[in-house]
Amino acid sequence: MFQLDVKSRKSIYEQIVDNCKELIIAGVLAPNDKLPSVRELSAMLTVNPNTIQKAYRELEQSGWIYTVSGLGCFVSESRHAPDPLQIRALLDKIEPLVRELLFLGVPAESIRQALDKMIRKGGGSR
Repeated sequence: MFQLDVKSRKSIYEQIVDNCKELIIAGVLAPNDKLPSVRELSAMLTVNPNTIQKAYRELEQSGWIYTVSGLGCFVSESRHAPDPLQIRALLDKIEPLVRELLFLGVPAESIRQALDKMIRKGGGSR
């Protein structure tokens, strides 16, 4: 379920955050599903519990999960109003990729169709 790449340039905690987001987006983790406890995930991944706690804290601050005292962390039911800074950061990641595709000679319409297909595939419930 959770996978780490020790050769990755990303820190362990960033990989855990990204992994959780991917599992939620893919529907593997559904709203209100309980995440492994910090200790469980720490043992599963052989990672310091502080690293797991840091990842869970970031996921909670960005609205992906919520914590119930004494019970643990759960997948949020719905996303709150999106953070404009987060949206800008993600769009800033897409822009150079689109420019590179255009530079390589991929027609703009082909890029639009590919993006539309991704949106339809991943955004059906939004």
